[in-house]
Amino acid sequence: MTTPSGSRERILARVRGAVADAPAAPEAARDYRVTHTPEDRIVDLLAENLADYRAIVHRTDSAGLPALIAGILAERGARAVVVPPLLPAAWLSAVAPDTIQLQDEPDTTARELDAVDSVVTGCALAIAETGTIVLDAGPDQGRRRITLVPDHHICVIRTGDQVVGSVPQAIPRLDPTRPLTWISGPSATSDIELDRVEGVHGPRTLEVILVTDTEG
Repeated sequence: MTTPSGSRERILARVRGAVADAPAAPEAARDYRVTHTPEDRIVDLLAENLADYRAIVHRTDSAGLPALIAGILAERGARAVVVPPLLPAAWLSAVAPDTIQLQDEPDTTARELDAVDSVVTGCALAIAETGTIVLDAGPDQGRRRITLVPDHHICVIRTGDQVVGSVPQAIPRLDPTRPLTWISGPSATSDIELDRVEGVHGPRTLEVILVTDTEG
């Protein structure tokens, strides 16, 4: 009786014999496009795709950023905000004086994070063609949980140096040893009836600020 492993070896031996004199496979061409988006369309495409994912998109320059963040928080009635360890101080310089800024500390509990109204972070980069924001727990982003527990996330993207066209352009710029979080719109899911529920495993509301210069 032939065993399964014996049958396997006979088949593989026949395959090896059949291709023994075959020419070597040609080298695969690697000259394909890494993006389909013209450079002057990248930021606009990012804004369109973010909005398509139901993120709220704002545009400003670095001078207008503090007032814009303060206005977003005030409109939402946010009284407590989570702050990554090295978020630029200027970003929150215009918020109401009585706004509580909770620092991202190792002993901050999930219950404490759930009690805050908003979180403000930067990002590692953003991908225009997929409308995706990538966080890597950098000093202006904090640990992953501060962007998953609070219900409202304000994410600041510098369009001058943090926006790429495609995933192939993004991968070489990311460190795979870091805890990468890929965000395409607010957290949401749908059941078999296609009833959409937001805020399931992340913030219910994502607001993205595209900053058109890199000062500050």
